[in-house]
Amino acid sequence: TRRSTRTRKDGAPVNSALCSMNKRSYEIDGSRFSTLEGFFEEVSSVLIPGADWGKNLDAFNDILRGGFGTPDGGFILKWKNSNLSRERLGYAETVRQLERRLQHCHPSNRTHVSGDLANAKSGIGPTVFEWLIEIIRVHCAGGEEHEDGVELVLE
Repeated sequence: TRRSTRTRKDGAPVNSALCSMNKRSYEIDGSRFSTLEGFFEEVSSVLIPGADWGKNLDAFNDILRGGFGTPDGGFILKWKNSNLSRERLGYAETVRQLERRLQHCHPSNRTHVSGDLANAKSGIGPTVFEWLIEIIRVHCAGGEEHEDGVELVLE
């Protein structure tokens, strides 16, 4: 049996007894996607079916605030096969995403994105998986927007 871990912004486990048992639970499955675009499709089908949204990191952050079909009082986000997602959304996918970003970013951001891209190619810096976890944790206990009441469970 796999043991699930609830995490705080700083990565420390949260006592399960403190987690709300009345919150709605959503489960995304890392075996169903291997790219950031696939993650966005998974979010669409699981969290907000039928909703029209931007399918980008900023829009994902907005979904976690509630009001897009997710409960206003927060919810539990279970990420099944999260270790598989950590692998699939690792440096290769990060390089791919940063190369795409470099093509479309404002000229004033190209130096920064180029630096991030060079780091990712060297296996340095946050990965796409870590970008997503960081965004989610902002809305969890201990995060800057903890009042949104999101709980993350990595399975």
